[in-house]
Amino acid sequence: MSRPKPSGRSYGRLTRHERNTVERMLDRNRSAREIAAELGRSPSTVTREVAAHRYVTAPRSRYGEPAPADLSGACPRLSAWPRCCNGCPHRRGYGCSRRPRVFYSARRAQEAADAELSASRSGIDETEEGAAAKLAAIRDGLARGLSPQQIAATTPGLSASTVYRWVDAGYDGMTNMELRRKVGYRPRSRRAPKRATSHSSRRSHASFLALGEDACAAAWEMDTVEGSRGDSARLLTLLHRPSRFQLALPLPDGTCASVLAALSSLRGVLGEDGARRAFGAVLTDNGSEFADEGAIAALIGERDGETRLFYCDPRQSQQKGACEKNHVEIRKLLPKGAGARFDRLTAADCALLMSQVNSEPRG
Repeated sequence: MSRPKPSGRSYGRLTRHERNTVERMLDRNRSAREIAAELGRSPSTVTREVAAHRYVTAPRSRYGEPAPADLSGACPRLSAWPRCCNGCPHRRGYGCSRRPRVFYSARRAQEAADAELSASRSGIDETEEGAAAKLAAIRDGLARGLSPQQIAATTPGLSASTVYRWVDAGYDGMTNMELRRKVGYRPRSRRAPKRATSHSSRRSHASFLALGEDACAAAWEMDTVEGSRGDSARLLTLLHRPSRFQLALPLPDGTCASVLAALSSLRGVLGEDGARRAFGAVLTDNGSEFADEGAIAALIGERDGETRLFYCDPRQSQQKGACEKNHVEIRKLLPKGAGARFDRLTAADCALLMSQVNSEPRG
């Protein structure tokens, strides 16, 4: 059954879901009008979409290339609808020697459309005259030895960050060598963003709160503390909410495997029954080091049919605020930038460290 066409629809771009529908109906040999009726679009939109995003699969030497516009000499299916080999009984090549073979793929079409949209938004968002005037002002200011801030202050509609971006992009032949101070700075190092942990809904913070006030108050909070720059080692910390007692276990790095090894070592000391008695519920954050929820849950004594491991909401570290606050005490003893390196800490060092931290009076 075709979808009713939305009233007052704007001429928006096709979505990935709509492109999936196009590919699926092409594979079923549907007409352009049938596909258009299903999408609530015009038939010309469908034909243009297929023609614009066809790609070659054979010969292999041309695999992945955009299909040529004129394919009248190749196959009747390619010169008129459906303009591709989708839905052809010989699509797998058996009994068909025609070249090229051309297909429509929703995934490839979406990638091409996204790239086109991104390219259309790159560059300078200015009229040609306005961009030329601002570029001339930047070049003149740099030639006079002015800083980007000074250039921006005397040029309406121009900010210092824009000057930096345009020079860095090489517009009008400019380079960073023309920025007197920037060439003396080291390039900024950017760490790869951490992948957030994808946990099951039964381990959400809402599920943790549903345990009740008493169970939440008796829970443990788990986190890691990073060392100084260039120090890959970390500390795995576990804080008992009622007593504010905190454990710290040394980790060689911030991987999930290191966390599992540390928890396994702790479980070896406590035993299975001891781990179950000690850890009623554990609340941690969404760091990638806690990604293996099943393995971590098993090490703290979780059994089938129960949930003991829970995760904070994304970017809500204050939900385990006691642990975060206690890290301040660790930093007082091992401050960053003071030569204290976590990769030199032994288990005995961590025990002495936490003996000091746990002995501090708490307000």
